[in-house]
Amino acid sequence: MEELCQKGNCLDLPSQEWKKGAEILWGFCAQWAGPKSSHFTEADRLGWRKTQGPLLGASVAGRNGTGSAHTCAFSASARRGKMVPEDLERQIGMAEAEGAVPFLVSATSGTTVLGAFDPLEAIADVCQRHGLWLHVDAAWGGSVLLSQTHRHLLDGIQRADSVAWNPHKLLAAGLQCSALLLQDTSNLLKRCHGSQASYLFQQDKFYDVALDTGDKVVQCGRRVDCLKLWLMWKAQGDQGLERRIDQAFALARYLVEEIKKREGLELVMEPEFVNVCFWFVPPSLRGKQDSPDYHERLSKVAPVLKERMVKEGSMMIGYQPQGTRGNFFRVVVANPALTCADMDFLLNELERLGQDL
Repeated sequence: MEELCQKGNCLDLPSQEWKKGAEILWGFCAQWAGPKSSHFTEADRLGWRKTQGPLLGASVAGRNGTGSAHTCAFSASARRGKMVPEDLERQIGMAEAEGAVPFLVSATSGTTVLGAFDPLEAIADVCQRHGLWLHVDAAWGGSVLLSQTHRHLLDGIQRADSVAWNPHKLLAAGLQCSALLLQDTSNLLKRCHGSQASYLFQQDKFYDVALDTGDKVVQCGRRVDCLKLWLMWKAQGDQGLERRIDQAFALARYLVEEIKKREGLELVMEPEFVNVCFWFVPPSLRGKQDSPDYHERLSKVAPVLKERMVKEGSMMIGYQPQGTRGNFFRVVVANPALTCADMDFLLNELERLGQDL
């Protein structure tokens, strides 16, 4: 079944190289939280950070084959939450000048908060010039490739060395459903993680032992994640999954246009994905943007409204600060059962709950 999902190429990476040689692993954890020194969080996208921590989940040396200490390099980004390729290259040069050995660039297609898509073509050019491994965290945004209308957001992903993808997110497959795709055709996962335990993976079986995929992963035994995608794919078909993506984009656009029409609602930025981030500005703060305590007071609004909506049981919306931005609401329009009426209710309810603030 995993082979069928791979050959069917549901992610449809636009490259013959990927279709011929890609290795796919189902049932791993596409995202993790490690020590602060060893992982890059979205909050860090507001500034440059260089880490000396380990690469979790794989043992990958630089393209020059060295085994010396490595530096994970991440670039500063613009206010839209995107990696800046020019700054990335500058920081790589600085790290090399300090004697470090950069080896990995981790780009993102669909960041958690803003829904930003890094410019993969330009980042891939930087990686190619410096011989760096390019990983794309497409856990959230990878499913956009199924839409002919919106897949341009991931232009360049075919040049990545590895891609993480979570169908349980935008496609709403059963949790969890995760895949790791590799350009490498040398059985890299097995070389990194395989223990060759003879009591588990005998090499003289009567069938193709390549079907024993358990030796490719750290945990050995794992759930059949691909079954969840396979069943959904068989039921919905290519066009059904594409409609699901396009509907989410259309509904997010409807919400954005409604926010623009209403007094007291302010977009954090014009979204390019289905993450719609905005502030509810209560009556007491409208027209007072120049007040010295405006942003401090505005940041307190979302937590109050969240408490009220939860206690009333009417709805539940996430909020968070980001960098210098105070708390704002983040509505992720991904549920295929949502309608325009639900978007109207959401905004009406916010206005009702916050009318006395």
